[in-house]
This record gives sequence, C-alpha cells and structure tokens, in this order.
Amino acid sequence: MKVITVNVCGIRSSQKKGIFGWLSKSKADHICMQETRALEEQIENDDFILKGYSRYMNVANKKGYSGVAIYSKHKPSKIINTFSKSIFEKEGRFISLEFEHYTVASIYFPSGSSGEERQKMKYEFMALFEKYVKKEIKKKKTLILCGDYNIAHTKDDIKNWKSNQKNSGFLPEERSWMTKLIENIGLVDAFRIKCKQSDIYTWWSNRGNAYNNNVGWRIDYQMVTNNLLDKIKKVSVYKEQKFSDHAPLVIDYDI
Repeated sequence: MKVITVNVCGIRSSQKKGIFGWLSKSKADHICMQETRALEEQIENDDFILKGYSRYMNVANKKGYSGVAIYSKHKPSKIINTFSKSIFEKEGRFISLEFEHYTVASIYFPSGSSGEERQKMKYEFMALFEKYVKKEIKKKKTLILCGDYNIAHTKDDIKNWKSNQKNSGFLPEERSWMTKLIENIGLVDAFRIKCKQSDIYTWWSNRGNAYNNNVGWRIDYQMVTNNLLDKIKKVSVYKEQKFSDHAPLVIDYDI
C-alpha cells in the first residue's frame, strides 16, 4: 500500500504545475493533501479528478485559507472532519478515513511564525492532537497520520539548525513534543525508520535560493502506530518536479 502526503500550497496552483499528472501515475492508494485553499465548487472540473479515486475534503470557513483533502482508491467505513471540539474545526485542518484495518488522516498543523499569539494556538493544537492520538491508540487503532506538522524534529531535519533554535518550527518545546509522541505515546516517524540521512528535506523557503541550495526543513511526516513498524517498506521524497514549496513524501507499507 502506497501513501503520499504533500502540502500543495494551493491545490489550484499545484495543479497548474503538473501535480495531477504525476499523481495519476503514482499508483498510490491514498494521497493526503494539506493547504488546499479551495472550496469544493472551485475544483469540480476534470483538472482535479484522479481516475479511480474519490476525494474527501475539509474546507476552512475562511476562503482561500488552509484546508485538507484525501484522494483514496478505497471506500472508507467512516469519514471524520475533526479530532476535538475547538476553534480549529473552522480552519479545515483535519480529515481522517477509517478502513477495516487502519485509519489514514491528513493534518495541517498551524504555523506559529506570525507571532506569539499564533504560537500559543499551535501549542493548543498540539495538545488536542496528542489527546486524540492517545484516545485512538487506547482503542487499538492502526494509524497513518500524514501531514505538514510545521515542526523539524531534530538537527538532522533542518539545514540551519543553530540559527533556528529560537524560531517557530524548531523551538525546544516543539521538538520535545515530537520526541514525546515517539518515545512515550507510541507513534513512529515512518520516514526515519528507513532513512537516516540528514540532508533530505520536504520544505524550502522561497527566499535566498533555498531550494536550489537545499537549505530546507523536514516538516512533513507520516507518523504511524508502533504496530506498523515492520510494515514500512520504502520511503522517498519526490523532487524531480516542483509542485509547491513542499515536496511529496512517499511511503510504501506492507498492509
């Protein structure tokens, strides 16, 4: 089973850059998108259809903002658009599809880079997400939690780690929380199980020729439950084409 996750930075923008042509050849079972920035009626034409897939979306109340989607070849038994009753329900940051043997979700974590107030909201989102994960693990659920977490976990996940230690996305509190997810709560960073390289990133700033110089951050993840540890077969970050300021993370599982 192949799962792709990518922050498209506007589904209409990435479509113009060829992402749907690539996805149509990917043979993925599930394609998780973040920051779609579109209403359903804005993407109803054939340009946004993937043959053999159904599309499930959670759209933000604010037009042109946030939004997540999953294109899936398989019919879910349940579709859920929120993991908590909170202000984040209006921001279109979560959607999950439940199947017989697993749940796959697309999640878009808030960024705290715009100021202290937004960083506080990011911590609130993280706390609510942690409660959700604990609850689902207690139910013995198998989870594949894809998305833009807006956090680089260790110095191996960011090029300029020394100069970013006081910046949102690489704060000690954020990184400790990621460690807690892995060491205490029972999630696995699927990419790191197969790839230990320190120069593979999924996001690059639009400033300073960062992409061409590979000055990036690895902030896009497929976090999975421990029972999938030995099911992770192949991982990669696709960079042959550039569809947004993020690159797609592709992982094959033996499910």
